[in-house]
Amino acid sequence: MACVGFFLVQRACPHMRGQGKPFLSARPSAMVPRGGHVTLQCHYRGGFNNFTLYKEDRIHVPIFHGRIFQGSFVMGPVTPAHAGTYRCRGSRPHSPTRWSVPSNPLVIMVTGVHRKPSLLALPGHLVKSEETVILQCWSDVMFEHFLLHREGKVEDTLRLIGELHDGVFKANFSIGPMTHVRAGTYRCYGSVPHFRYQLSAPSDPLDIVITGLYEKPSLSAQPGPTVQAGESVTLSCSSRSSFHMYHLSREGGAHERRLPAVRKVNRTFQADFPLGPATHGGTYRCFGSFRGLPYMWSNSSDPLLVSVTGNPSSSWPSPTEPSSKSGIARHLHVLIGTSVVIFLFILLLFFLLYRWCSNKKNAAVTDQEPAGDRTVNRQDSDEQDPQEVTYAQLDHCVFTQRKISRPSQRPKTPPTDTSVYTELPNAEPRSKVVSCPRAPQSGPEGIF
Repeated sequence: MACVGFFLVQRACPHMRGQGKPFLSARPSAMVPRGGHVTLQCHYRGGFNNFTLYKEDRIHVPIFHGRIFQGSFVMGPVTPAHAGTYRCRGSRPHSPTRWSVPSNPLVIMVTGVHRKPSLLALPGHLVKSEETVILQCWSDVMFEHFLLHREGKVEDTLRLIGELHDGVFKANFSIGPMTHVRAGTYRCYGSVPHFRYQLSAPSDPLDIVITGLYEKPSLSAQPGPTVQAGESVTLSCSSRSSFHMYHLSREGGAHERRLPAVRKVNRTFQADFPLGPATHGGTYRCFGSFRGLPYMWSNSSDPLLVSVTGNPSSSWPSPTEPSSKSGIARHLHVLIGTSVVIFLFILLLFFLLYRWCSNKKNAAVTDQEPAGDRTVNRQDSDEQDPQEVTYAQLDHCVFTQRKISRPSQRPKTPPTDTSVYTELPNAEPRSKVVSCPRAPQSGPEGIF
């Protein structure tokens, strides 16, 4: 009876017979850049090759519909629609209709959908053993969640809800106590509401390093810690420990420099860091590390203060900073060019003023010419009485304005006096006399 019962159970649940739960994996990573490719593989210890794929969120992916894959499946180029949770079922070659139970869930996250956030370490990325460091991921984009990922360890991905502070969204990840397991290169991502598996581009990488694990090296300066501005200086980091790499850091600097160690004749291991022509001083430290443990450093060397004396303007120019002389030359060129433009503008202004004054003077002289040399405007004379024209009679220093008859009504013979008449079209028809003192002269006097 027991055998019959076991046989019936096996017939009723064929997918359980001799088969366990398959395992779905992604290579090289479940975090796939937008437009990239990922390989999905359904593993089973029983040794089946055929499997099917499906998404749990029911977002339609046409390539999965009714298809059976063998060994592995390359998915790509991925789009935001490919992000989600996947499972697989497997079957044996001799039993193609008998499928296994669903595999473990596999989350495929598509990165590069949004702009990258920023990542920084508080108080710094050099952490002593057993201490705690805060990794802060922030952005001005309204990210609902932030993800912190250590390179090569997808299973260590942490997720936090973003909080709004001072106009930016932040999430603080506490990492510690610090051990070699937690050291490494970190990046962070952001996701917007309702699309938690569609991530931003990764932040810039941040190395979290454990210090204080080995004996400290020594740091010295050649030709000395005090140099003249523009003088070349080299910092030498050395130790009797067989370090493979030396790291030089400057207080306030964002990055370290590193160089491989070289064995010297005095049985020390040394690396020389040329700083070039000195322009600015600073406090430097160096560390040593071994080849197989790049995130585990020695104790810090004693701090070395490099001082720069002299006038930097008379020193050699720094490779990364412009020379002060070249800066003065550029300012001088700009000043000369501006002065030339202003001088030309002033000349042009004087020329225009001169032309304007000359034209006005010529117009005034023209208005004072005798009436015999001018043509009377008929329209102006018609505006007044057609039988009268107003003239101004000039006699030395006496000016008389009166009404006289039109020239056509005057006698044909010219008058015996030497009076000069000027036709004034706009003069009002009233007499106006202006007198001024005159010198005695022979002949009759009077007003005409």
